[in-house]
Amino acid sequence: MVTIAELREQVRGPVIEPGDDDYEEHRRVHNFMHDRRPAVVVRAAATADAVAAVNYARANALDLAVRGGGHSVPGFGTCDDGVALDLSLVNNVFVDPAKKTARAGGGATWGDFNHAAHAYGLATTGGIISTTGVSGLTLGGGIGYLTRGRGLSCDNLVGAEVVTADGRILTANEHENEDLFWALRGGGGNFGVVTALEFGLHNVDTIYGGPMFYEVEDAAAVMACYRDFIEDAPEQLGAFFAWQIAPPLPFIPEDRHGDLFCAMVTCWTGPLEDGEQAIKPLRDAAEVRAEYVGPMPYPALNSAFDDLVPRGLQHYWKADYVRELTDDAIAAHIEHGKRTPVVNSTMHLYPVNGAAHRVGPDETAFGHRDAKYAAVVAGMWPDPADNDANIKWVRDYYAAIHPHSGTEGGYINFMSEDDAARAPENFGRTYERLRQVKAAYDPQNLFHLNQNIEPAS
Repeated sequence: MVTIAELREQVRGPVIEPGDDDYEEHRRVHNFMHDRRPAVVVRAAATADAVAAVNYARANALDLAVRGGGHSVPGFGTCDDGVALDLSLVNNVFVDPAKKTARAGGGATWGDFNHAAHAYGLATTGGIISTTGVSGLTLGGGIGYLTRGRGLSCDNLVGAEVVTADGRILTANEHENEDLFWALRGGGGNFGVVTALEFGLHNVDTIYGGPMFYEVEDAAAVMACYRDFIEDAPEQLGAFFAWQIAPPLPFIPEDRHGDLFCAMVTCWTGPLEDGEQAIKPLRDAAEVRAEYVGPMPYPALNSAFDDLVPRGLQHYWKADYVRELTDDAIAAHIEHGKRTPVVNSTMHLYPVNGAAHRVGPDETAFGHRDAKYAAVVAGMWPDPADNDANIKWVRDYYAAIHPHSGTEGGYINFMSEDDAARAPENFGRTYERLRQVKAAYDPQNLFHLNQNIEPAS
């Protein structure tokens, strides 16, 4: 047994217990559907604090929740009666412009990362919301605007610092602990606390893109155009389809605020003068009713939708990888997309091709290199009184599109708490090898509050 007093002696960051003034703030995660009360919150200030928290949880047989950005839809960054290890203070990002690398702390967000890298005209594949944690997104694969041209986030990971279940601090890269490095690139948070990540960077500065809104009645034409175009489009183009109830923004006619649209969100990273032509096929799919498209700094696009996903919403999501976007799938999307309930809720359909397909299927733990798309029905709403109705919308939508996906698996970063039984399919072809690595680094499954991989026996 290790006492709280002993834990406090080993930790430089705040150690917060129930009854402390800031406990209510720090026990919560982004998804307020999860109202959990850990026995202690350790706000790590350095790697040594993470070691102390891991040792404390193991010695006292307590659940251990590890939190980077805190965006986990199932609320894995907190727990009842256990230890919540909050890495948000470990958020520095150090850029080496000569080597085109960046080292990010385990609590850094993509906003932190982009702010540091953009000063040098550099970036790597991040997500769509800048408040998302760098670590959590990357460990699950990392789908974002730059996937087609620069690969997944995990494809750009060149090294990591990891605190393992026995309290060791390990370096994982192509030359040290190679099996662990392989597993971190798509295997989720199953193998330890990732306290630092090093990425390769690319020349991405000002991009051309943004959202284009079309009438719902044009959704079939827009989705069909997207399907036919994006597979062979220039890889400098990132684009995804979405449903969006119009928020009160200046570029949307005032009399259309609150109306449902379908949308294409684009990100062209090639020469700016080619941007308009690059997105023209999508613009020509149907009449564009509103848009915010043009040159902008990459971090501006990466944070453009942050206000739609503030901390404190209720979240419930369902997701699949998709091998082909069939006409029947498009019909199912339209039937249920028309029922999008609130401005925060949506369905996004991301492309997974280009550079992501040039990585061998077994080179990393990301087990779905044969997918063409990743679809997520993202239910997000402010009022818990609406939980039943909004969860039903997500489940009905997912039930309609799943038979057309051509796969049983989905992106682990989009999974909900009730998707645990899907783990073998979600990790895909690499699952059994991941079980072996799990057994080597966490045989007692201390790190089980995640999309969990059972250790091989």
